[in-house]
Amino acid sequence: MSETSSRLLELLSLLQARRDWPGGELADRLDVSGRTIRRDMERLRALGYPVESLSGPAGGYRLRAGTQMPPLLLDEDEAIAIAVGLRTAARASVTGIEETSIRALVKLEQVLPAHLRRRVSALGSATVAPPAGGPTVDPQHLTAIATACRDSERLRFTYRSRQGADSRREVEPHSLVNLGRRWYLVAWDRRREDWRTFRVDRLGRPEATGSRFEARNLPAGDASAYVAQSIAGAPSRFEARVTVHASATEMARRFSSHWGRFEPVDDHTCEYRTGDDDLAWLAMRIAMLGVDFEVHEPPELVDHLRALADRLERATV
Repeated sequence: MSETSSRLLELLSLLQARRDWPGGELADRLDVSGRTIRRDMERLRALGYPVESLSGPAGGYRLRAGTQMPPLLLDEDEAIAIAVGLRTAARASVTGIEETSIRALVKLEQVLPAHLRRRVSALGSATVAPPAGGPTVDPQHLTAIATACRDSERLRFTYRSRQGADSRREVEPHSLVNLGRRWYLVAWDRRREDWRTFRVDRLGRPEATGSRFEARNLPAGDASAYVAQSIAGAPSRFEARVTVHASATEMARRFSSHWGRFEPVDDHTCEYRTGDDDLAWLAMRIAMLGVDFEVHEPPELVDHLRALADRLERATV
């Protein structure tokens, strides 16, 4: 690689690492003159990079967002982080994101150096994760809601409750939370004059009203904690009570609070209480505890566990 090309790559890396750079500081970093920096900036512009010149006593430069995405310079850790993120996104509960993530991952792997490509490929071949299950959300809904949260703008949408009742809501959105492969909106419901948690997959036609609001304080440490509390406190269609042959301390360490409550019986046994609207998913969750257990209620949960055991047995014959 020529000295000029090498310097352009280093210059581009610096511009992508920080918002504004004084021209003199760039010249010192690269050990060149200010005139050389000006020529290099023109070369970057000719390659499609939207470099802005900043006015002021010292002058400076900024790499702004453009209408097209030019190539990015990534170090090894950044490239691996993006690859991991794309593989994770491919299993997320967002409609259509699997195909988009895989396309982006293929493009990334094509331009990686050989040694990095081998590391990313090894990560993909050695990683096993269950496919996403349950309802998915529209990515356009997520972006519309996120924009309203960022801009403190009231939001209107239709909402279908767990019982199937439809309503029209107007809220002051606070945060989006991704928990247990489901997306939730935390917002102040203007009609009910209280905080509410909305499942985004049950939400339709979100639109900003154009009216701004003053942000309120959440009745919890953060939005994620509030959603977890809401889920734990909300009654489910099916409530399970299970004796688990492991200590409550061990189980609470292995599973987060939104899985349910582990209450100690003795040093080696605890009672597990959890709930869901779907018996099949409730059976799967209990089976995933990875320890022996006995189901006390509801009685129909036993049938779903037997059906799950039969499927697993047939699959391993």
